[in-house]
Amino acid sequence: MGRLLKLREAHKTDAPATCSVVWAHDGSHLATSCASDTEVLIHDLSAPPPGRSGSAAGSSPVVLRHHKEGVTAISLGPTAGPLASGSFDHSVKLYSFPGGTFQGNVTRFTLPIKSLAFNKSGSLLAAAGDDDGIKLISTIDLTISRVLKGHRGPVTGLSFDPKHDYLASIDSFGTVIYWELSTGKQLHTLKSIAPNYNSDSSVLNTLSWRPDGEMLAVPGLRNDVVMYDRDTGEKLFNLRGDHEKSVCSFCWSPNGKYLATSGLDKQVLIWDVDLKQDIERQKFEERVCGLSWKPVGNALAVIDVMGRFGIWDNPVPASMKSPTEGVVFNEPNVLFEDEDEDEVLGKGISCYSGSLDDTIEKGSGDFSPISRKRVKKRGPLFDEGEEEVLQEIDSRKRRRESENKRGDGEIRERGARMQDAFQAGSTPPQEGKRRFLCYTLLGCVTSLENDGFSHVEVDFHDTGRGPRVPSMTDYFGFTMAALNESGCVLANPCKGEKNMSTLMYRPFGSWANNSEWSMRFESEEVKVVALGKNWVAAVTSLNFLRIFTESGLQMHILSVNGPVVAAAGSGDLLAVVTHASDCLSSGEQILEIKVFNINEATQTISGRLPLTPYSHLTWLGFSEDGRLGSFDSKGNLRVYSDQFGGSWLPVFSVEKARKSEDENYWIVGFNATKLFCIVCKSPESYPSVMPKPVLTILEFSSPLASSDLGADEVENEFMMTNLQLSEIRKKIKDMEAFGLDVTTLDDEAFSLEVKLDRCILKLIASCCHSDRLVRATELARLLNTQKSLKGAITIVTASKLPILQEKFSCILEERMLDDSKTPEPIPIVRSNRKASNTIQPPVRLSPMMERTPDLNNRTPNTIKPQIKSSPASETLKLVKPHSSIRENLAQGEEVSKDRELGKLEKLATFVKVKGNVTSEVAGKEGSSSATENAKPELKIPINPFAKVKKVT
Repeated sequence: MGRLLKLREAHKTDAPATCSVVWAHDGSHLATSCASDTEVLIHDLSAPPPGRSGSAAGSSPVVLRHHKEGVTAISLGPTAGPLASGSFDHSVKLYSFPGGTFQGNVTRFTLPIKSLAFNKSGSLLAAAGDDDGIKLISTIDLTISRVLKGHRGPVTGLSFDPKHDYLASIDSFGTVIYWELSTGKQLHTLKSIAPNYNSDSSVLNTLSWRPDGEMLAVPGLRNDVVMYDRDTGEKLFNLRGDHEKSVCSFCWSPNGKYLATSGLDKQVLIWDVDLKQDIERQKFEERVCGLSWKPVGNALAVIDVMGRFGIWDNPVPASMKSPTEGVVFNEPNVLFEDEDEDEVLGKGISCYSGSLDDTIEKGSGDFSPISRKRVKKRGPLFDEGEEEVLQEIDSRKRRRESENKRGDGEIRERGARMQDAFQAGSTPPQEGKRRFLCYTLLGCVTSLENDGFSHVEVDFHDTGRGPRVPSMTDYFGFTMAALNESGCVLANPCKGEKNMSTLMYRPFGSWANNSEWSMRFESEEVKVVALGKNWVAAVTSLNFLRIFTESGLQMHILSVNGPVVAAAGSGDLLAVVTHASDCLSSGEQILEIKVFNINEATQTISGRLPLTPYSHLTWLGFSEDGRLGSFDSKGNLRVYSDQFGGSWLPVFSVEKARKSEDENYWIVGFNATKLFCIVCKSPESYPSVMPKPVLTILEFSSPLASSDLGADEVENEFMMTNLQLSEIRKKIKDMEAFGLDVTTLDDEAFSLEVKLDRCILKLIASCCHSDRLVRATELARLLNTQKSLKGAITIVTASKLPILQEKFSCILEERMLDDSKTPEPIPIVRSNRKASNTIQPPVRLSPMMERTPDLNNRTPNTIKPQIKSSPASETLKLVKPHSSIRENLAQGEEVSKDRELGKLEKLATFVKVKGNVTSEVAGKEGSSSATENAKPELKIPINPFAKVKKVT
């Protein structure tokens, strides 16, 4: 550290106040301001006293006295651009620089202004403060082009992306928002990542893009500065050194290699960002609240809260690279971007018809817009016409903007990076607030940091599904967790070279004391954890998948193919998502998923994980019935299905469910037909622990194309029901292969068949109305029962479509003929009357899949205990003891037909189409048929070992 830097007074103040300093682009002038002073000073540095490090001016400064109250912020436009100032008097004013001539009022707010910023081209000025909204002001005509709303507190810091894509803003609560300039939408919201200064108005949160625009610097919560990625908003790394209190101000060197930071501890540190190490420091008498690096040299301007400023010469040691190395000086006027205005318009041509110096302030909030008319002066280009020149300039700017503009959410090539690992259901840390380590449909694990350690609590949504778990003190700093009915697993990453990553499992019930166990990892770091039936899994930074038993026994160690992204467990199944390769130049993630059966030590699924273009994975999990699902940042939920050899089916899209643009959906889980999520209002993208989040249930909705039938809801219901029915049928097939009882699933399948037929009948009615007869014929072939086919015939008859009626009648005849040709199976009669423990394979009966006792064995034990109450079982006492098997079989067919007619009674009402009006009418043919075929109330059961086909 060099000798103590002496500061000189610029602004008089009796109490600490926010002060600002900016340096001219050529290094010849400095501008300073103070919140307790109404003046803005412009200091001429062209002739400083020789040999006086820390001196600030060689002549008296230019004094600007146009504000009525203290000046809270100043900003300098690019390359001889104007100087803007904001004040407690709610106004923003413009001055020429370095002349200091007042040019006019830009805009007014209803509350004090806290921050100003020009974009790199100087075409936009952003202004914000205690008001609700950030104003983007065009510097060409001084009109407000857009107002950005999303912060819930005073906006204290603004910074334009040097690549013209984003505006970053920070408020007094420490929330950072990435704004997309092309649309004005919030791209990323990073809540409470910076210190909370809402109660201290003398300290303002700030932020700044690195000159190359690749990362954003934000003050951290641990007396550090944190770098965030420009495109994803994810944390890259932090700079943490000898600051004893929070960082309150910083600025980048011209080449972006160094960063100067000042803290509440009255220190200023110089950092080598690549080395992540501080290389120089200065201690001051008061807190330094403003920093500005000299654009053309190795010097740093500082100003403290008492209005004193000075220049720190050679903050970067001479032995290191210069802070201006690689910087191109004498940049052209960036309002005309690549070419100097004089080169385009000719030497000596003025930019405006009248000088801004001539504009006078007419009153509060009044200003004279700058004229866009240009004066024709000497220059050969104007001989060919001024309009052609202006059109060429506008055309060139539009081409450049078109080249730079990308699709919504697209990651630029230079900023493309692989997605970091995340724990599904966890939320980022918030200073002084409880956070979720895990949140599922079963319950949640929360943590609250306090004085270097945390309190961890486990809560079940339904107290009947889990025991009451006492809270625990966390000395490791757990950041991730997984939960099931038996226990929970927690883990933390490495916090430093001496702090190892820890994995802990905490069972909720055990016959032995001290059943809790933990594992330490010296050379690797736990990235994600998962929990299943009698096993615990963790994936580490060495791409190891480590599997433990509930007691802590290390069972398996597998190598995964790439860096892990997420993991989830359910029962015997463990799903792990990893990077299959580096991401594409467009930023698209290449992810791979594997599903392991831990109990059988097998791999059931392996392949690519599909994502929406330009998105990343945000959630992974299983439903309660074991279905695997994934959710991406574009709001699309996909569920894995065995259809087509194993495919991911899109079953939900946020775009269709979102009611307003400020809604963000935080996924919790899903079941066969519904998605469970928590709806967060922007700028929040995740819920807080208190108040307790409210769960929102949304129906699945496939991303269907706009149908020409105008029946999108019915088509969606048809597709979802068909998918659900196929899953149920697969389960029935698998359970029958093991000889398990499928009675409940049979009833569920029949209900879905009825529901599916109802959807098909509605679609047939829409096809008749839209004259889509071929499609109606295809739908008729999908009907499951003959009763539904008769209903379809009634619909086309009412619609007066005789050709379609004939087609449907042929389909019905074919169905009846196929049923009659099916050979009747010979019933199996077992003569052994002894009790047997052998489980007989169940027999499916069409269409109701009922189970009845063996009538041949007339002992009281022939009625199996798994038989549920049904109309057939209730009449067992009416069976004639000496009736033959064939007689019972024939009577059983009639019972089967009667039960089918009873369950399909709701399908007796059909849709009648007349013109544009669709109404429901009773099917006359169905009614007469039901009357003629009416049967007596006495019902006879059927043989359970005979597969019976209904005979019409």
